Amino acid sequence: MNRVERIRQALESAFAPSLLVVNDDSHKHAGHEGARDGRGHFSVEIVSAAFQGKAPLARHRAVYLALGEMMTTDIHALSIQARDPDQTAPDI
Repeated sequence: MNRVERIRQALESAFAPSLLVVNDDSHKHAGHEGARDGRGHFSVEIVSAAFQGKAPLARHRAVYLALGEMMTTDIHALSIQARDPDQTAPDI
């Protein structure tokens, strides 16, 4: 299973999202200092009822927690847009 699939599986398991988009953006960062150790750059757009009533920082922390060890072994940088179903605009 590749890293995108592992990220997707972890987030689906933790949040049962109504929308989940995971992109590997590592190719955009070739030669970047942080990419030299093999970890990647990813972006996630996720919509879940689990984020209802949570501030953006709490949502991001929940995503980091769900990804667990991958944050230190596979992921160098992660861009997150985490929304609840009632929101239409990203919380960048």
